[in-house]
Parts: sequence; structure tokens; C-alpha cells
Amino acid sequence: MRLVFAGTPETALPSLRALLASRHEVAAVVTRPDAQSGRGRRLHPSPVAELAAEAGVEVLKPAKAGDPAFLDRLRQIAPDCCPVVAYGALLPQAALDIPVHGWVNLHFSLLPAWRGAAPVQHAVLHGDEITGAATFRIVKELDAGPVFGVVTEEIRPSDSSGELLARLAESGAGLLAATIDGIEDGTLEARPQPAEGVSLAPKIQVDDARVDWTAPALRVDRLIRACTPNPGAWTEFRGHRLKLGPVTPAADAEKLAPGEIRVQKNRIWVGTASHPVLLGEVRAEGKKPMTAGDWARGARIGEGDHLG
Repeated sequence: MRLVFAGTPETALPSLRALLASRHEVAAVVTRPDAQSGRGRRLHPSPVAELAAEAGVEVLKPAKAGDPAFLDRLRQIAPDCCPVVAYGALLPQAALDIPVHGWVNLHFSLLPAWRGAAPVQHAVLHGDEITGAATFRIVKELDAGPVFGVVTEEIRPSDSSGELLARLAESGAGLLAATIDGIEDGTLEARPQPAEGVSLAPKIQVDDARVDWTAPALRVDRLIRACTPNPGAWTEFRGHRLKLGPVTPAADAEKLAPGEIRVQKNRIWVGTASHPVLLGEVRAEGKKPMTAGDWARGARIGEGDHLG
């Protein structure tokens, strides 16, 4: 089939590579406009745009997917199907109507669970043991279209959302390529999602990533892992923000008051509502990431110091 692929971040790269290597033709790629990044705040193309350019594929960067010029170009390309992975913008009905077989999205949850922008983060945050990825035909309602297929993935006790998403991006790429094959040869039929089991996964904001040390250790651990790497869990220390990498709950450690810090050589414990957690990597304002032990030595933690 003749395809137009839509995607933006690194998460979409395994799927684009899989389709470029498939029997289908990737005629063009749709991605978000260049964005500022780095210290110089210079404009840089998205990872998907860079890979497409390397492959010699036309790159389309509409400010909005409803722009008339973009829709005209899409009609000229006349794709049979438009696979989508983390494109990052809403698709109007005028765009959805162009490909014969519609737009097929790879979503990183077992639909209808965790519809929305942050399914992996919410799966980690809420303590799910199993998640996965699903391919479905995009409809106007958010992530509610009929499903073509799924793959499952175990959530490991130490998984951050970044680690889990990386695995799902790889397994999901195979699912998306197989879905496109099945649509072409007529062996795959999309099935409506069940009405039961719907849950929503809105974007996790920076304020949502603040650690509440009065919560149990299990909740603190899940929040920090869910927010790693984005938006980054954080707390306050001496009036300044301190970013936190994943921690290790320690049920056998001596109980501490919520937010209380205890230093034992290179091990830094912080109290919660239940048992303490052992800090891993931290990042103070204006500093590079470092081990909690190095941070504690530089900060000269004293009696009465606490987080939060």
C-alpha cells in the first residue's frame, strides 16, 4: 500500500523504520513543525523528520493538520492508509476522510484502558502489572476507534515510564507493520472497543510530579517512576527544587518522619507515611544529575533537614 506516516518523537522511530523496511511504500511523513531545543534554543526538526530526510522521504510539517495546503498535498499523494505513532496533534475529519483505509494509530495501552496522551505513565502510576499496545482506526472521539490488534507487555517492578515506553515502541512497531499487512490483504478486521473498562490518561503536568512525602512509600515510588524521564519528579530542599530519579522502597529500614532525611555513608534515606525510600539519582537546580550520596556531601545535610 501507499502510506503517509504521521509521528514526531523518538518513540515513533521503530515504527517508521519497520514500515520503511516493509513491502509498502512510505510516500511521505507528517510531523510537527521544528521546535526550539538546547541551550541556544535553536530550531530543530523532530526525530521523525530527521529519519525521513535520511531515507529520502518527503516531509510535511503543517502548523495544523487542517491547513488547506496540507490537505491538498495529502490528496495529491493519495495514500491508501496513514499509520500514526505519537504525532501530537488532532486530525480533523477532512484529513481522516482522505486515505481509503483511514488513519491507523499505534497507542501504548490495552484499549479501552488509558485513552489519552500519557497511557504509559498512568499504567506505572496506578500499579498496573500488565500493559501493551494496540492498533486502531482513528475516529473523532479520543482513542475510541475499532481495534485491529494488540501486544501485551509486563510492567516490571523497577520500570520507569521511559523504560517501559522504549520496549512498547519496539514491540508496537511489529504490531503496526503486521496491521498494515493485514489491512492490505483483507485478513484483518477492526473490532469495536468494549464499553466497559474505559479509563483516561491525561498528560501529567509538572505540578502533578511533585512528591508528597506524606504518601506511602509505594505511592512515592510509583509517582517517581511514572514521571521518569518526563516531566521529572521533584521535591523541595531549602526552598529550591530538587529533581528525583527512581527510588528504592525499603520496608526493613528504620522508620522516619515524612520528608526526614537520614545519611548513612553513601546511602540517603527519606521518610514517607509508611517506610523510608532510598534515593537514587538527584538533580539540584543549576546542577547536573548526580548520585544522592554526592549531592548529600555537597549540600552538607544536617540535623533537621528534610525534603518537601
